[in-house]
Amino acid sequence: MEVHVRAQVIHFVEGAGGTRLAVRAAGNPANPPIVFVHGWARSGADWQAQLTAPELTSRYHLLAVDLRGHGLSGVPDTGYDDPHAWAGDLAAVLALAGRPAVLVGSSYGGLVITDYLRVTGEAGVAALLLAGALTEIGAGNPGGATGPLMGAGIRDYLAEDPAVAVPALTRLAAGLTAEPAPGDVVQRRLGEFLLVPPRVRRALFRRVVTSADVLASVTVPTLIVHGTEDAVVHPTAAEYAAGKIPGASLRWCDRVGHLPFAERVAEFNTALRELADRQPGRTRRGEPR
Repeated sequence: MEVHVRAQVIHFVEGAGGTRLAVRAAGNPANPPIVFVHGWARSGADWQAQLTAPELTSRYHLLAVDLRGHGLSGVPDTGYDDPHAWAGDLAAVLALAGRPAVLVGSSYGGLVITDYLRVTGEAGVAALLLAGALTEIGAGNPGGATGPLMGAGIRDYLAEDPAVAVPALTRLAAGLTAEPAPGDVVQRRLGEFLLVPPRVRRALFRRVVTSADVLASVTVPTLIVHGTEDAVVHPTAAEYAAGKIPGASLRWCDRVGHLPFAERVAEFNTALRELADRQPGRTRRGEPR
């Protein structure tokens, strides 16, 4: 099944356990794929600045999944603490891509990608880009180090009581970027938080995961992009991943918060295009190799 929205198409694919996953698509399916994986309580709409960028849509097939329990995807009772479920979900999206893709993960999306690598290896993966991303989770695990905004409000973000959760999540929505976002943008981000049921928001944190061995086994080209002012995922999490993944490059975005792909769109898109252009199979239909 697919739904057409402006220049984008929303596909629905079956993930692990039969969970229906929504995948926003832009660009020509004949072109090399880039797959985007959003963060905790977000959606594929986070990548709108990439899904609408001519410099990307003209060269690549862009796919942005709504993770289970998020956005337009199904909300199963289970799977949120299971690396095999996350791996199965991501495998379904990569199957839609049809050939090895550049995998781009934001925040919790980095942990989902790490789960995929843990369970499946690098099948279907051409390269990695981690943007403000976690690769571990749990107290004391350096790849999951949180910033002050996340640490200070975590109990309230997970609360069932809307009188507690909504003001807290409003503060979080406003703090995702270092530079103040317009009010309508903050409200849209708040709406995406609230679309994720409290039980799902809690279940995503009901994990303790270390990933040193998984990161050390990565062989595909990897770029890590992180804002110096990220108050959600601490910059030391980026340093940890960069130190574990062989040959990884670390790029700092000065005076940028948790969403470098939204705060520094041109800079981020250029970095993504440079990474993707270096991968085998990058030739577009009709272009000589």
